[in-house]
Amino acid sequence: MQISLDDIRVKHRVREEPEDIDQLMDSIKRYGLLNPITVNSDYVLIAGRRRLEAARRLGWHMISARVIENTDTITELEMEIEENTQRSDFSETELLSAYKRLQRLKNPNIFVRIWRAIVAFFRAFFN
Repeated sequence: MQISLDDIRVKHRVREEPEDIDQLMDSIKRYGLLNPITVNSDYVLIAGRRRLEAARRLGWHMISARVIENTDTITELEMEIEENTQRSDFSETELLSAYKRLQRLKNPNIFVRIWRAIVAFFRAFFN
């Protein structure tokens, strides 16, 4: 659901100041908001402070949000902690593999480029 940034209230947070907002803003500009923020039914922020701040700095007026009904303060704090701790970074091997794959996709060999050209030609011809 889309909600107005002006309607969202931010109360006491575990993480006092969001960090690395510029990098997140660049990502959001490039790919859009990949994950909605989370608010309670009164539009008090539960999770997504950095995303909310990035959206504000980008000049957005609306943001995608997941509204959680019937929560209490304990559950909301648990959700905030959970959202910020239950993630796993890529291992060095996984990250290297992903970048190698990306490089191959961006710079395919000659046979792949020829094949793509043939497919594009027939798509254009028969559409």
